[in-house]
Amino acid sequence: MPVINRVADLQPDIVAWRRDLHAHPELMYEVHRTAAFVADRLREFGCDEVVTGIGRTGVVGVIKGRKPADGSEVRTIALRADMDALPITEANDLPYASQTPGLMHACGHDGHTAMLLGAARYLAETRNFAGDAVVIFQPAEEGGAGAAAMIADGLMERFAIDQVYGMHNGPGLPVGCFALRQGPIMASTDSIDIKINGVGGHAARPHKCVDSVLVGAQLVTALQSIVSRSVDPLESAVLSICEFHAGNARNVIPASAELKGTVRTLTADVRDLAEQRVREVVAGVATMTGATIDLVYDRGYPVLVNHAAQTEAASRVARAIAGDGNVHDMPPLMGAEDFAYMLEARPGAFIFVGNGDSAGLHHPAYNFNDDAIVYGTSYWIKLVETTLAA
Repeated sequence: MPVINRVADLQPDIVAWRRDLHAHPELMYEVHRTAAFVADRLREFGCDEVVTGIGRTGVVGVIKGRKPADGSEVRTIALRADMDALPITEANDLPYASQTPGLMHACGHDGHTAMLLGAARYLAETRNFAGDAVVIFQPAEEGGAGAAAMIADGLMERFAIDQVYGMHNGPGLPVGCFALRQGPIMASTDSIDIKINGVGGHAARPHKCVDSVLVGAQLVTALQSIVSRSVDPLESAVLSICEFHAGNARNVIPASAELKGTVRTLTADVRDLAEQRVREVVAGVATMTGATIDLVYDRGYPVLVNHAAQTEAASRVARAIAGDGNVHDMPPLMGAEDFAYMLEARPGAFIFVGNGDSAGLHHPAYNFNDDAIVYGTSYWIKLVETTLAA
């Protein structure tokens, strides 16, 4: 089955919603205009329940099917979209470009939100399923763990969610295509903050100092050995030190330095190993150099793991819409997504929909491809109707 005809009819409205959201980006949990926009549309569509303030600024809509229940174990499935933008200055010359200086939808959350609104409108009109469809509009995916906040607010229990599904656009994946995989599909993301305290002094008298720059350089090199020498070569891990701040004069050895970085892994065991080795390396360099080194190792989003049965179900729906040759088994990505928390709470799957030959995610020239709308929206609808078929 190709894209749904009614969705093609709705596309101009969905595009208009998407472009309105694109012009008015909001960050993290401060998505007040966006959340109000979403809630207003859901009420207009006739959703049976519209709840705001879940996870601070999240919005949830409930749409009840008109078919009688058949005793299936799955009575409620949830579909999730993220609403927040990024602190990036947009480089696009578009009539709907960001009107907020320094902020833009550089990850396509405007498109995610609009597609799910389109699906909600169709599902509320037709109700051709048995059970409940729950549409989740989440704040603070970009580093704020909005998914965890909504779960902590009782999202899964309050709406009796049995399964949960997510979607993201994929630059480089042709429009009309989907990609997913069973098991780990996106990495955990942990942060490293290191403060080095040495002894400063004159650059001509290094023997009287504990050079924080040299200590930092040794740390950067030593930390890189973790992936190359401690992690199984058949496993995946990334450790990147991306900030190094020290000194403000060419002839003064600075007393302190700060390093910041990220660690990404695809399994719990490798995640534990990476943290253990970072701590050991930092302690070893401190002992060797005589510096005092303070380490803050903060665990962020967990590994996003697609459940087997739900991944197969999602793949079947995607193939029905796009055709067998347009649904790809993808390798895992080392980027992170807080939808991982939802898949820890309930079975489900995360899928990518093609955004075509666009700029990459988080790039100032990125723009969501409106041609992808009919595919993403149709996928959401058929996922509900297939999973909750009477």
